[in-house]
Amino acid sequence: MINRFFKDISAFFFFYFASIAVYIIFMPKVLNDLGYSPTQIGVVFAILPLIRFLTPFFFLKKFKLNQKLFITASILNIIGVGSFFFTMEYFYLFMISNIFFGIGMSLTLPYIETISLAKLKENYGKSRLYGSIGFMLITLVLAKFLTPTLGIIYLLISVIIVSIFGFLVSKAEDKIEKKEESHEKFSMLTHWQLWVSMFLMQVAFGSFYNFFTIYATDRSIDLEMVSYLWAFGIICEIIMLNYQAPLLKKFSLLSIIKFTIIITTLRWFLVFMFPTSLPIYFISQSLHAFSFALYHTATLSYIYSLYKNKQLANQFFYGFSYGLGGFIGALLAGQLYGDYLFLSSAIITFIAWVILGKKSY
Repeated sequence: MINRFFKDISAFFFFYFASIAVYIIFMPKVLNDLGYSPTQIGVVFAILPLIRFLTPFFFLKKFKLNQKLFITASILNIIGVGSFFFTMEYFYLFMISNIFFGIGMSLTLPYIETISLAKLKENYGKSRLYGSIGFMLITLVLAKFLTPTLGIIYLLISVIIVSIFGFLVSKAEDKIEKKEESHEKFSMLTHWQLWVSMFLMQVAFGSFYNFFTIYATDRSIDLEMVSYLWAFGIICEIIMLNYQAPLLKKFSLLSIIKFTIIITTLRWFLVFMFPTSLPIYFISQSLHAFSFALYHTATLSYIYSLYKNKQLANQFFYGFSYGLGGFIGALLAGQLYGDYLFLSSAIITFIAWVILGKKSY
């Protein structure tokens, strides 16, 4: 049974992050070609993280994230992406489509990932790496055949398949021991340094997720090569996800988080200092193994260990960091786009490291 579950959750991660790849890597370029300004692109891509931030608050008292709500979220997801065909050329209508898409995506991942952590435990990383493989394959395929229509078709097919495998995974929810659930009052204040640092980390990532493709192509790196850069970063991420277990056992989770943040500061500074150097871009992308893969697993595991209400903690992990941080990061990147974009990211990440340095437990 666990083997079947592992296959289903791996397939879910594969197609979920394949859809994310279409959305964050190529859609900004498509919108740029359609005449959207950097500010408009920043606003569009701030919608999903904003909704991801807001949704956990509805689950403090009123709602419970379960299979029924997951199915509703999947339907909204499909409706949102399907409407892209008709709204993409109209800024305000496209924003509405992204709201539907954002609601669906913000509920889907925390729900499935909580089940995954409870069932797979130490094998979580080996399952999650299939998401990285899906992300990488999309970057290699769409670079050669990118058109607005084809990109949306890929996205729509991906979210439909995500819904199918997510439903299969959700069947395991009732088999998870009830002790995983808790009515503990949730608060971020006790560990505020951690939450602030996570927020700032994702603010800094706003430049990368929303504007890296545009930034690199504006500096004479062709789109196909940019896709290879994305793919290389994902390969490094996959390697780390597969072999990170010894690091997580040998060092404290908090020490690993601090280390990955300072490595990320170096990463953004390199992009700023050498904006036209392809070798430096590859070096920067190799650090994705630390600034995303190792950071994500260590932080998620640390949050998971700190709170009894693990599902709600997981929702706030995505909502506060990837949600609010991603929202502010997208807007800020749209305003700061230019030669100093990644210098600002390096400064913000360094501040995150300084703040977390005050946390010693």
